[in-house]
Amino acid sequence: MSADGQPQRLIVTGDMALALPRHVQLRYNKPREMWLLLAPERVLTPDPIAVVVLEKCDGAKSLHDIAVELSETYAAPVERIEADVIDMMQDLADKGFLTRTEAP
Repeated sequence: MSADGQPQRLIVTGDMALALPRHVQLRYNKPREMWLLLAPERVLTPDPIAVVVLEKCDGAKSLHDIAVELSETYAAPVERIEADVIDMMQDLADKGFLTRTEAP
């Protein structure tokens, strides 16, 4: 919390390890054949790439480590993937769908 009692914004960086907080779940909805990111009174429908990234956010790997894995899988520059992952994770963190953990 900040001095005025407001929650502080989490600024996402590549060296952070992130995870879904207890109140958020990534679930596959079989009848609709789509992934959902569920939180109390909120639902997001992540695209397939976001699902891949979210599944790797286990609270142990840093975003940089995830970007390295993805760069090998998709044969793309790690710097570009890391920038995209950070942008996506920042958006989700701002909406309360992620929490920070300490990377090993």
